[in-house]
Amino acid sequence: MESLTISRTVPVLTNIFVFILLSGSSVAAKQSNIVFILTDDQDVALFGQYPMPKAKQLIADQGMTFMNMFVTSPLCCPSRSSILTGQYLHNHLVTNNSVTGNCSSVTWQKTSELNTFPTYLQANGYSTFFAGKYLNEYGFHQNGGVRHIPPGWDVWNGLVGNSVYYNYSLSANGVEEKHGQNYSQDYLTDVIHRKAVNYLQKQVNATRPFFMMLSTPACHAPFTPAPQYEKNFTNQQAPRTKHFNIHGKDKHWLVDQAVTPMPQDTINMIDDDFRNRWRTLLSVDDMVDDVVNTLKATGQLDNTYIFYSSDNGYHLGQFSLPFDKRQLYDFDIRVPLYVRGPGIKPNSTNEESVMSIDLAPTFLDLAGLHAPASFDGLSLTPIFTNQAHSFRDKVLVEYHGEHLNVIPGCPQYLNQGMANCGKHCVCEDAWNNTFACIRTQTAQESYKYCALQDNDNFVEVYDLKNDPYELVNIAKIASPDILTQLSQELADLSLCAGANCHTTPSFKVVGK
Repeated sequence: MESLTISRTVPVLTNIFVFILLSGSSVAAKQSNIVFILTDDQDVALFGQYPMPKAKQLIADQGMTFMNMFVTSPLCCPSRSSILTGQYLHNHLVTNNSVTGNCSSVTWQKTSELNTFPTYLQANGYSTFFAGKYLNEYGFHQNGGVRHIPPGWDVWNGLVGNSVYYNYSLSANGVEEKHGQNYSQDYLTDVIHRKAVNYLQKQVNATRPFFMMLSTPACHAPFTPAPQYEKNFTNQQAPRTKHFNIHGKDKHWLVDQAVTPMPQDTINMIDDDFRNRWRTLLSVDDMVDDVVNTLKATGQLDNTYIFYSSDNGYHLGQFSLPFDKRQLYDFDIRVPLYVRGPGIKPNSTNEESVMSIDLAPTFLDLAGLHAPASFDGLSLTPIFTNQAHSFRDKVLVEYHGEHLNVIPGCPQYLNQGMANCGKHCVCEDAWNNTFACIRTQTAQESYKYCALQDNDNFVEVYDLKNDPYELVNIAKIASPDILTQLSQELADLSLCAGANCHTTPSFKVVGK
């Protein structure tokens, strides 16, 4: 890994009990409290955890760091829908950030939203609290407006729309709460912070366990730091990784159209964005510090699990793609995961391939509940306490491309199905930037196999053990036996549901 010097100056369905019963989890002898902190677009590949020493000290060092945590999709709304439902995209059917992609749509509200993990926690005695970004299209008029409170939440503070730091509205238990641009009153990360601490202080004498989800805007665009952090990291540059500012050889067409080398104004923008992304995370680090210390001061910390993760990764100049996510490479699908709590050994690490769909069944397991059969994910609780267990050796990542008919400033793309076009008309999404990938990992082998639904039916394959930066696409030179096996496993996993997604056949390389 590159070195980097860091300096810091609606109610729940009545039949829900048919699907879930008390299970007497060995991890949770009594129902524990759970805090889940979810950031937005926080990467691992670009050292996204480095500006957060408090989170490392208070969560990671006191618990477990998962080294191979992946999302089901490199985009906010599909990924968050997977977190909430414990399902892959092909089962919850949220394909992108738009209403037409089923993001917080009326259809979503009538189907998947009725069976998200908080509905089960609430139905079984948990007090539930939410503050921050929910789904990108939440709160708009066509989706029920701020009066719609997703089922399962007792205290609801949902952001209307996508991540921002000022000038927004929250749905505060179904009532619009408007915020402007006064830092002391309106900076969204700090608003979430204050609401969280206030809630925790009220739980001191509560008889019910609680689940708290804090969903920050950081470090998503527009990358607006708090005033006191605007000058931090002034000497930092975006990491010049091995895949920074190089042409993506043998990559699919959308990567191939990137400008290499990148113009200097693009590189300057990348460095500015990198610094500001880190700066926004400093306020999240302050929130983590206050939440943990409030739990400690109120005597609740020893019976509370704290999870810290992100909805997707990010890139800044990798393969000359200036800034975004939405790609199949590890920099966009790998995210942080820290967990601390009862029974978890401090300063421990885990190398198994875990996913965002595993969070929902884990939360239920810690609450002493069985996950419903519809969940595609697996509980992580056996890993927490080093129990004997069988876990997956492959993960599935899916994405459906978005597009616009008109790209401002780029007339050459009129009706070409492009999207997310920035400086010099480099576009980062398109109608056929649609793919499914299987990523395998064992002690001996690690491969990624991606099939794109484009005009070429393009395939990208990487030997991750020998090529962790995904520089060399081996689709044309790999053993046919390997390609056949990976293709079949991708096809099987792309159709799986529930327990069928849990199977972990050993990956065997034949004829290498």
